Amino acid sequence: MYLVTGATGFVGSAVARQLLARGEAVRVLSRAESDQTNIRDLDVEVVEGDLLKPETLRDAVEGCDGVFHVAADYRLWVRNPKPMFRANVDGAWAIVDAAVSAGVERIVYTSSVAVLGNVPGKAADEETPVTYADMIGPYKQSKFRAEEAVRQLIVEKGAPVVIVNPSTPIGPRDVKPTPTGRMIVEAASGKMPAYVDTGLNVVHVDDVAAGHLLAFDNGSVGERYILGGEDMPLVDILSIVARQTRRRPPSIKIPHAAIMPIAYLAEAWTRMMGEDEPFVTVEGVRMARKKMFFNSAKAERELGYTHRPADEALNDAVTWFSDNGYLR
Repeated sequence: MYLVTGATGFVGSAVARQLLARGEAVRVLSRAESDQTNIRDLDVEVVEGDLLKPETLRDAVEGCDGVFHVAADYRLWVRNPKPMFRANVDGAWAIVDAAVSAGVERIVYTSSVAVLGNVPGKAADEETPVTYADMIGPYKQSKFRAEEAVRQLIVEKGAPVVIVNPSTPIGPRDVKPTPTGRMIVEAASGKMPAYVDTGLNVVHVDDVAAGHLLAFDNGSVGERYILGGEDMPLVDILSIVARQTRRRPPSIKIPHAAIMPIAYLAEAWTRMMGEDEPFVTVEGVRMARKKMFFNSAKAERELGYTHRPADEALNDAVTWFSDNGYLR
């Protein structure tokens, strides 16, 4: 039996599907109010619980051979960062601690490349130097602290944790959608005629999910593994999306300095109107100043990890968004 947290979400549901595909019994942790669209067609055991209520986690981990802690609060803008820190840091501590107490043999913790260093003009890897001061915004900050908490449990309690750091997953079943998914939806809907000079490492969500299973099977406790794909300039990503949707690719490059005032205004408007999230954020613009390129060589070498071409991930994402009514 394997427990997957975050299975109602994007990456977590892909991990659950990969486990089921190889014949494993899967249990998922879900809050009562969670949208269960992504697991509605899956033969899984659903256990109601909450990462912030440790007493609800004992039944979830009981009898499990492995735990995949994929759940996270992934947003680039929040009114109050405290709930995000609680979900990402305290939640990670609670589920790993519960799994250790239950005698779970192996735990895969889903971190993020957001916590890794950056090398201007080059691809970063697992050892690229970085500090908390380099983290821009509450999401990166909270994931950095969460990975620190998990490492503390490895040292103090011998937690059998392998850490994976996905880059930018793209593909089907991004129901929320994620910030990257929203970008794809906007581009596919013809609402992104311009771009900034930045770049991302694009990977198919199903390759990330397969990497989780490889980390469980072949990873070393305490090690981290980047699960990435192809480094791509943003303009190339948007051009592929435009080509699939038969739209004109973006042709206007906007300087970062020109977009920053718009981001401040968008955030102020969102706060004033009580809306969920601005269409562009100050921290998003700050992050875009760096090309977020990464190297998956360690995972390829030690885990046997592979990834498909990035255009397949983008095409699958656009097709899924189109088929499910996200494009207007």
